[in-house]
Amino acid sequence: MEDQNYGYIRIKLAELIKTQGISKNKLSHRAEMQRSQINQYCNNEITRLDTAVLSRLCATLGCKIEDLLEYVPVDERE
Repeated sequence: MEDQNYGYIRIKLAELIKTQGISKNKLSHRAEMQRSQINQYCNNEITRLDTAVLSRLCATLGCKIEDLLEYVPVDERE
């Protein structure tokens, strides 16, 4: 969710999935998450980030939190 004054956090899960060549089904199985939840993260439809879910995704994908999340300032909006 974007705030006009502060920018927003972009979730880069879809890019990580593509880069690593893993399917959403395989990721949901390995991370023990619902496929619908994976889709919400891929589509940046999450309004409140869950640190347990972020930890699970980082552990499963072998990545760092900065690989998964990006702060987009107001002046850099697409």
